[in-house]
Amino acid sequence: METKDLALLAVTLIILGEVTYLLAKLPRTSIKTKNRAILVDTSVLMDGRIIAIAGTGFIGGTLVIPRSVVGELQFLADNADADKRARARRGLDVVTELQHMSGVEVELLQDGSKAEEGVDERLLTLAKRHTAAICTIDYNLNKVAAVEGIQVLNINELAQSMRMSHLPGEQLVLELVQKGQDSHQAVGYLPDGTMVVVEQSSSLIGQQVHIEVVRSLQTAAGKMMFAKKVEGRPVAKQLKPHQSSHKSKSAGRQHHSPQATSKKQPQSQKIARESTPSSTDAPREAPKRRSQPRRKDHEASLLKSIENQK
Repeated sequence: METKDLALLAVTLIILGEVTYLLAKLPRTSIKTKNRAILVDTSVLMDGRIIAIAGTGFIGGTLVIPRSVVGELQFLADNADADKRARARRGLDVVTELQHMSGVEVELLQDGSKAEEGVDERLLTLAKRHTAAICTIDYNLNKVAAVEGIQVLNINELAQSMRMSHLPGEQLVLELVQKGQDSHQAVGYLPDGTMVVVEQSSSLIGQQVHIEVVRSLQTAAGKMMFAKKVEGRPVAKQLKPHQSSHKSKSAGRQHHSPQATSKKQPQSQKIARESTPSSTDAPREAPKRRSQPRRKDHEASLLKSIENQK
C-alpha cells in the first residue's frame, strides 16, 4: 500500500506540474501588472511618437497593447490604401521596438484578434474593467472616454502644452532687465521664466520695448528666444499726466522761440537757411544709410550664436 500511495502521489504531482505549465503558457486574458496600466490605441502606434516619450521615462506605468489593436494594424497593413498600409506597418514595428526597449514595461493582452464591436469600444470596455488609462490621439475616442470618466493620455495635448508660448514673427512688449553676453545685447524674461535675448538694445535696459521674436530654441537646459527691437515702436516708461503736459509746454516754447528770432533776421538770411540743409538733419540720415550693413552683420552674428547654442 505504501508503494502504491507513493506512486499515486508522484503521478498527481506530475499532472499538477503539467497543468501549471500549460496555464502559464496560455495567452493572458487579463492585465497582470501591478503598476498603472495604459492601454495603447492604434492611432498612437501608427503615429510613432510614443517611442520617444517612452524612451524619456515619462510613461509612469505599463504599456498594455491589446491583441485586437495589433489585429487592426494587421488588417490595415493588408487592405488599406498605400498611405495607411505604410503607417500600419510602421505601427507594427513600433510594437516590436517598445517590447525591446530597456526600462519600458510592455504587456500584450490577449483579448482576441478581432473586436466585433470595434477597437474603440473594446478599449473603453477594457479600461473600465481593469481601471486603466487610454493613450490615444483619436479626437472622438478622447471625448467619449472623458464622458465615461476614463483617464486619457493624449499625445497631441502633450505636444501642445510643450510648444513655445511665442513663435517666430510674433510681437510683444518686454521689459529689458540686464545686459546680454554680447555688449549690444539686452535680456528680458517672460512670465514663465523664458529668457529672451534682444539684439542692439543694450541702451534700453530698464525700459519696456516692443520686440519681434526671431528664433526659438528648446534645449536640454530649457527654453530660450532671440528677438529684435521693432523700429519706430519703443514703449518707454509711463509718464504721469502733469509731467507729459509740462514737457509738451516746454517743447512748445522751444519750438516757437526760433520762429520769433527768425522774424528779426533779414529775408535773404531766412531764404538761405531754408535752402541749405541744417546740421542736425545730416546725422539723422547717416545712420539710415549704414543700417543695412549693420543689420546684415547683426543677423549673421545672431545665426552664428544660435548654431553655437545647438
